[in-house]
Amino acid sequence: MSLKQAKEINKTILFSYTEKVALPHPLPTYSSVIRNSEDYFYWKDPQNETIIIGIGNVLQIVSEQIDERFHLVEEKWDNILENAFIYDSANQSGTGPLLFGGFTFDPNNRKKPEWETFSHATFFVPEIMITLKEKESFLTLNVMVNPENDTTILEHLKKQMMNILNRKEQTSDLLPAIIEQEEMNPKGWKESVSKVVSLLKDGYLDKVVLARKMRIKFQQKVVPEVLLNHLLEQQKGSYVFSFGLDNDSFAGASPERLVKKIGENVLSTCLAGSIKRSGDANQDQALGKILLEDKKNRHEHQLVVSMIADVFREHCREVDIPDEPTLMKTPDIQHLYTPVKGKVKENTSILHLVESLHPTPALGGTPRQDAMKVIRDVENMDRGLYAGPIGWMDYRGNGEFIVAIRSGLIKGNEAFIYAGCGIVADSNPEDEYLETKIKFRPMLRALGGKEDE
Repeated sequence: MSLKQAKEINKTILFSYTEKVALPHPLPTYSSVIRNSEDYFYWKDPQNETIIIGIGNVLQIVSEQIDERFHLVEEKWDNILENAFIYDSANQSGTGPLLFGGFTFDPNNRKKPEWETFSHATFFVPEIMITLKEKESFLTLNVMVNPENDTTILEHLKKQMMNILNRKEQTSDLLPAIIEQEEMNPKGWKESVSKVVSLLKDGYLDKVVLARKMRIKFQQKVVPEVLLNHLLEQQKGSYVFSFGLDNDSFAGASPERLVKKIGENVLSTCLAGSIKRSGDANQDQALGKILLEDKKNRHEHQLVVSMIADVFREHCREVDIPDEPTLMKTPDIQHLYTPVKGKVKENTSILHLVESLHPTPALGGTPRQDAMKVIRDVENMDRGLYAGPIGWMDYRGNGEFIVAIRSGLIKGNEAFIYAGCGIVADSNPEDEYLETKIKFRPMLRALGGKEDE
């Protein structure tokens, strides 16, 4: 049918086929699927309700535009779907043809060499995709069909996928030895915090988020599958992702949802204000109480709640926001947490919401544009995809994007990891520096680096 359709309109079209499958063995994560793939993605939500793994690159949507990148991605995706032939017996979100990728944090910032592989918007449709949902599994095969295609191409893909799933060999769970671990100019970063605090005290802004990076060099190339397995084991309550393109990869374990859309229902997360964890249960509880009662952190958190609430009220006909934050606890840090729910107005897409929300005051600051200018002036680095929106959207308009924090870029035998914190008028540079050291830990531990106490 798809071949006939391609011949009738005399152009190449997307053909997508999805069926429910019984996976050949009970591995819950299937991280081995990404092995030896240049282009791939892996996505797992905190509750393990949805795991999506894609390999191969049927088509790619990229943009270096600054102002229109969200619109361009959505327009190109809609154009592809307009003529696509889709057979999807699953009728589930996250199956069928799906676009995965991300946006850089700030397209106005000068791109540094380490980020050259990723555009300001980088998305692709995988050739082969597995979706695991509520103990069911679905296989999606995507091909670009033209009038001259071989009709057996789908059978070839399906056989290839089943061979991958039936792999017996195991990779080592060890990463190569680290030969260098360097924090990039910590003294200069603290001085930048002091400069920003002065601006905030003068009343020019309410909040600015400053990030910094660490470089780690290994004896050999880092295997993305091994890093992914470490993140899955160590960060069970977070979104775990890995995004590979042309032998580079961007991976992390983020606790922070930007927006999720399933039908008319939309969800976002306000996550700002944090304090360390303790191995002692009573002390950990006491730290959480301090955080809940801390004026600085509550102010920082409320800036995020107010902004996300405003966006939801603009785009939703119903909005539900709790009056008080609670605690979200990850292995290394606990945050003030407020969930936001809504029912979206008709014709509001997930990318429309992503564009309106990014960056929230939890990642950039407030006022937004003023904070972004300060970040460009004083941060002295390119965040790339760090702190940007990364996620997926399916052909029905469902999808989910997270904020790509607790993350790092892997290039051959080097890793660049990132951490940031919100600066307000009464911030202390040394305290903020120590907070970023805590936020480095998830990636540092997963990479086998040395953690400072």
